[in-house]
Amino acid sequence: MSRIRIACLDMAGTTVADDGSVMGAFASAMERFGLRPGARGYDQASRIVHETMGQSKIEVFRRILDSEADAQEANCLFEMSYAASVEAGGVAPIYGATETLVALRASGIKICLATGFSPSTRDALLDALGWRPLVDLALSPADAGRGRPWPDLPLTALLRLRGGAVTELAVVGDTASDVESGLRAGAGVVAGVLTGTSTREELAMAGAPHIIESITDLLPLVGVGAVR
Repeated sequence: MSRIRIACLDMAGTTVADDGSVMGAFASAMERFGLRPGARGYDQASRIVHETMGQSKIEVFRRILDSEADAQEANCLFEMSYAASVEAGGVAPIYGATETLVALRASGIKICLATGFSPSTRDALLDALGWRPLVDLALSPADAGRGRPWPDLPLTALLRLRGGAVTELAVVGDTASDVESGLRAGAGVVAGVLTGTSTREELAMAGAPHIIESITDLLPLVGVGAVR
């Protein structure tokens, strides 16, 4: 197996704990269109949100709502709600995530943080966490062409970070969409992590070759010593 040189890591649920802010932001956006508990269409919308977790948020709203204008408005509401949570201190590194980033970089592995958030929300997260010095690249679907479950995000990371073979990539995320994206990209290591929204069974059904308890468990998979 090729040595891993680039790690493409998801943010919310994988490296970032947000205390339910993502789901809260979805609920806030959907309520604007009458999709609240007990209302017609709410259960279906909630199912779509769960099934598409990790994907581009605008694409999720396009599936839920009937018009492009409504989807765009819902996406803006989602971004505003989540940004407010970030500004209020509602996000933090998942336990061991910062140390894992440091260990990966120290071993010579370049890091890309990938997300379904817009670039502005992603950058606000990076600033709130103080992670800019710890990563080599951060990508949103707008930077890569398509979001998950397509392979564009990890492949764009490989190209921009001047990697070689796709087998030099490690892709880690907490959703089935993350797993599918890594598999489609042909990554050398694809791992689903259990700190987010998906169960072990859901990640296994998505075909995850590795299912790990936490982002710290990535280190032995890529030949890096454990975080102390």
